[in-house]
Order: sequence, then structure tokens, then C-alpha cells
Amino acid sequence: MKIKATVIDPVGLQRTITRLAHEILEKNRGAKNLVLIGIRTRGEFLAKRLKEKISEIENIDLPFGALDATLYRDDFRTRLKQPEISVTDIKFDISEKDIILIDDVLYTGRTVRAALDALMDLGRPNSIQLCVLVDRGHRQLPIKADYVGKNIPTSINEEIKVKLKEVDEEDAVYLVDNS
Repeated sequence: MKIKATVIDPVGLQRTITRLAHEILEKNRGAKNLVLIGIRTRGEFLAKRLKEKISEIENIDLPFGALDATLYRDDFRTRLKQPEISVTDIKFDISEKDIILIDDVLYTGRTVRAALDALMDLGRPNSIQLCVLVDRGHRQLPIKADYVGKNIPTSINEEIKVKLKEVDEEDAVYLVDNS
């Protein structure tokens, strides 16, 4: 992994999460009907951080869940490596709720499409809004985030690596050269 640039450092990540929390609250006029669902793995931990920040701002405890969309992916059977399957952990009814679906990086849109299919199997929400830490472009499906921490246009030889303390023992976002 050849790091070309650090695009978000630990302080910048805290600021970005604070800004995203405020944007979510502003667009939804508060947190009344919101639930947060993070796409495993790093989206789950970003969702937890957003939940804490929104709780701090609004003095409310939002429902929170983690979603594994692996089995819903359209490339599940065509991948060469063995996919790692986790458990979806959503212990509340999502029907009639305004879901904030959270992931770390928006790239082709295929993970989000799979997550939308998985959510629809769990209920009929009022709305689903997408929040991502980084949008790197190169969409293959017509999917756009409602909330974006940072837009980082990449070449096809570049990748975005999100590191979170809960998984990677550091908070950072790196632009990586894969050529």
C-alpha cells in the first residue's frame, strides 16, 4: 500500500462527523423519526460516532443498527476470494422510519444497492438517506449520497483507505496508489 496523501486526519475526522450530524439534523428538522444504520464494517462505526454526536446535540437516543449486505451483492458469486459474511444487527422495526444509511466510501454504488435491497427485506421505511464519509466517484449505478464528508475524485489506479480506531487502531483517510 503506497500512501499518496492523508486526506483526513484524526481532528479532521471529528470535524467531519460533527458537520455531517448537523447536516442530517438540519435536513430532517431534528431527530424525531430518524434511525441510523451502518453498513458493516466501517460504516457501522461511523454510524455509532454519528449517533453519539447527534445524541450530544439533540439529547436523544437514536435507534442504531448494523447491516451486512454481502449476500445481496450482485457480484457475490463472481468474486474470486471468499467473502466475509457478518450478521445484520437491527433490533427495531424500520417501517415508517427515516433511515440514515451510513458507509465509509461510495465508489461504484453496488454496496449501497445491495444494502437497499437488504433493508427492503426488513420493512418499508418512510425514507432512506445515504451518508458517506468519502465519495470517490466512478459510479456504475445511479446512486448519489445525501450527505458527503469529503469528495475525493480518484483515478482508476487509486483507492481510498478509511482507517478507524475501532478496527484499525487509527483514525485517518488515505489516498493510496494501487498501480
